[in-house]
Amino acid sequence: MTEPKPLRADARRNRARVLDAAETVFAARGTGAPTEEVAREAGVGIGTVFRHFPTKAALLEAVLAERMRRFVEEAQSFAAAEDPESAFFVFLGRWAEMSAAKNAYTDALAAAGADVPRLGPEIGAQVREAVGALLSRAQLTGAVREDVGVTELIALMVGAARAAEYLGEDAALRARTLGIVFDGLRAR
Repeated sequence: MTEPKPLRADARRNRARVLDAAETVFAARGTGAPTEEVAREAGVGIGTVFRHFPTKAALLEAVLAERMRRFVEEAQSFAAAEDPESAFFVFLGRWAEMSAAKNAYTDALAAAGADVPRLGPEIGAQVREAVGALLSRAQLTGAVREDVGVTELIALMVGAARAAEYLGEDAALRARTLGIVFDGLRAR
């Protein structure tokens, strides 16, 4: 099987504009927003959108993959932050918000009958490694309970992300709910 030809510079720019626009439109209007609106937001024709993403499901998958790529980069940068306690709790808050959005994409893909992409083993390992580094550093400073492991932390954050999704647009209620989870993680 031959490798696909790399995209020309203008095609790469158009693809990136479409992905950025799709993320903006889907965040504002939900994943059911029309593809034509994505094209308008990107400043390209609908044909350009479909040239890069033949179906709306393909566009949703690409947006989700890009979000996950950025999430891994963010996790790695937080793991190296100067203030481990602050980095730990700020990152977990972002994780809950990102996961709630990710759930909307995967739900839309499942509803469309498309295969829902899973974190590949490489991305999953990178997330676990970065979360493990964040957790270890926060535990060493005495900010987080010693009896919490990466597996328990990930399980808690999956639940917190579903809670954030369930609570919807009420930011104050989401913050209070996350605060309860965070209090349970803090060292006594």
